[in-house]
Amino acid sequence: MATAKTDTAPQWQKLDRTTVVSSPDEVGAGEQLKLIGTHDGVFHCDEVLACALLRLLPEYESAAVIRSRNPAYLDRAHTVVDVGGVYDAAARRFDHHQAGFADVLGGGFETKLSSAGLVYKHYGRRVIETIVGPQAAAAAIDVMYKKIYQSFVEAIDGIDNGIEVADGPLRYKIYTHLSGRVGQMNPRWNQEQSPGQSNAAFKRAMRLAGEEFVNSVVDLWDSWWPAREIVKLAYGNRHNVHSSGQIVLLERFCPWASHLFDIEQQQQQQQQQGGSSSVPPVVYVIYADVKGSWRVQAVAEEEGSFTSRKALPEQWRGLRDEELSRVMGIEGGVFVHGTGFIGGHATKEGAMKMAEKALAA
Repeated sequence: MATAKTDTAPQWQKLDRTTVVSSPDEVGAGEQLKLIGTHDGVFHCDEVLACALLRLLPEYESAAVIRSRNPAYLDRAHTVVDVGGVYDAAARRFDHHQAGFADVLGGGFETKLSSAGLVYKHYGRRVIETIVGPQAAAAAIDVMYKKIYQSFVEAIDGIDNGIEVADGPLRYKIYTHLSGRVGQMNPRWNQEQSPGQSNAAFKRAMRLAGEEFVNSVVDLWDSWWPAREIVKLAYGNRHNVHSSGQIVLLERFCPWASHLFDIEQQQQQQQQQGGSSSVPPVVYVIYADVKGSWRVQAVAEEEGSFTSRKALPEQWRGLRDEELSRVMGIEGGVFVHGTGFIGGHATKEGAMKMAEKALAA
């Protein structure tokens, strides 16, 4: 079912109207603006995003950003992020550089927070509600708050605090993440280094970070969240699809993976609390693709992993059409990916046979 796309124009207008200055005295005479304080010089993604998140809130819609390390200037700020050596939410001071700071979001997240994570921790739910509107139920906001941290904010926290994405040697590095793109917006070493140039670049970076954040929230609300009930119903019906309960059937594609992991985790917790045995994990999800054929996708070991719980059989991998049908013993085969994480069949019944045969292999 199609949903209306959330209008994001008001969010951009808030960010585009941001005043960025180097001194409180630069704010126009007679203007009663809240000041958001942060440091000057080279900027990083965490304070850029922290300022953008605050500016998205109604009470900060007219706030100016002051970039300075002058304590007298920062003392005049209503809210200070990423500078000052103090974390005190009641006083609206959100720095993470002081000795002994080790705060995390909690709820299973263990990455040390940057100024972006600190602002998100205290204001994230309200920012999300501001973006999607008051029609969002508290339960939806709670789920989206966790999802947005996992998919957007946590990486910024980790990068700013110098936390590698994995232990041991990395196979490759990614430089095109949001933190990297924001960093590249600083004036270069051989360009003009005036406060005016730096503040203008900071404003552009706020728009970039804020735009990507808002787009991520809107995508969750308009596309990802409506799929939750579909996946929940399909999960509840899985034993009617196959006696093992390890095959889930969706009548059409929707973003199912992260919902499935959440629902499985909730089911496991309920079973443990009730003293029941653990629930067998779902191994395959079957769904129709946009061209009318059907897919069999192996569920990953965990969200974001490239390793499947049970990949499609090795002898099927990389085959197509008649050759695949012959090897499987199932007419109508379309393809199986070389890694075995996904395959296709012309019909729903054939896709079901593929999943059943793969499960038994």
